[in-house]
Amino acid sequence: MNHLQRALLALATLLALAPGVALAQAGVSAPPQRVVFQLNEEDSRKWNTVLGNINNVQEELGKVEVAVVVIGPALGMLKADALTANKVQDAMAAGVRFVACGNSMKAMQLEKDDMIEKIDYARAGYVELMRLQKLGWTYLRP
Repeated sequence: MNHLQRALLALATLLALAPGVALAQAGVSAPPQRVVFQLNEEDSRKWNTVLGNINNVQEELGKVEVAVVVIGPALGMLKADALTANKVQDAMAAGVRFVACGNSMKAMQLEKDDMIEKIDYARAGYVELMRLQKLGWTYLRP
C-alpha cells in the first residue's frame, strides 16, 4: 500500500468515526446546520414552545439556519395583529425565516397585507418542506 492509499484509508476511517473532527482535520468545513420546523396549529402555547426550541437550538449549536413553514390554521399566528407577532419579529431579527403557505392563505382568504412584514411565502407549504429536506435541512414537527 503506497503513501497516498494509506492517507486515503486514514481519512476514510476518520470520516466514519468522527465526521466533524475529520472534516476539520482535513481542512474541509462541515456543511451548515439547517433546521426547518413545520407548524399547522393556531395555538399560542405551541408557538411559544417552538420559538423556545429555536432559541435552544441556536444556543446549543451556535450559527444555525432556521426556517419555520406555517401551514393551515397556524397562519393566524403570522398575522400582523396576532398575539405572537412580537415574538415572531424578534425571531426574524435573530435570523429565523418564516414561510407562509400560499395555498392555505388563499383558502383562508388572507392577503400579504394581513401578515407580519418581511415573512416569506411559498406557493405550497408541504412542497417547501420537501424542497428544504432535499437540500439537507433537518425536519422537525413539534
